[in-house]
Amino acid sequence: MISVLIECKDQDKALAVTLAALVHGAVEGLVAEVVILDRGSRDGTAQLADAAGCRFLDNPDLRDVVRSARGEWLLLIEPGARPLLGWVDHIGQHMAVGSMSARMRPSREYRLPFLQRLRRRLSALEHGVLIPKRQAIANAKSGQSLESLGRGLAMTQLKCEIVPAAVLAFQ
Repeated sequence: MISVLIECKDQDKALAVTLAALVHGAVEGLVAEVVILDRGSRDGTAQLADAAGCRFLDNPDLRDVVRSARGEWLLLIEPGARPLLGWVDHIGQHMAVGSMSARMRPSREYRLPFLQRLRRRLSALEHGVLIPKRQAIANAKSGQSLESLGRGLAMTQLKCEIVPAAVLAFQ
C-alpha cells in the first residue's frame, strides 16, 4: 500500500481534481492514506481534505510526515495532477518487483503546447514520484519541501500516464 503526499497552499480546486483521480486507488486497496501538507492556505483546502478523509497537516515537518506515513511506498504528487487509467495496476506491479523510485509518463494526449513546455521550469513532482519509504526517510530533512525530496532521484519510468497540473492551469 502507498501513502500519497500532496503539498499545497491555496489550491483547493486543483487539490479536488487530484483527490478525485486517487479514489480508484483507494477503492482498489492501493492507497492507504492521503496526507495533505498545507503551507498556510486561506481557502477551502482544510475543509476539502476533511470531507475527502485525508490527513490534513498544517505546516508540518517533512521528516516527521515521512516517518509517520502508513504505506511502505510514498507517492509524491502536485495538486492538480491527474494519474490516468491504469495507474493503480502499474504502480502495484512496480512495488511488487521493483525497489527503486519511479515516475509516471507525461500524458501524450493532455499536454501544454510545445513552446510553453520549453519555457517553463519543470517541477520534480510533475510526473509524480513513487519512492520507497525507507529511501524517503533517509533523504528527508527538516524544513524541506516535498518538491526538494522528489528532486535528483534516480528513477525508472512507469508505463502509466499522468496529466500534469500545469495542463489544467488552475493558477
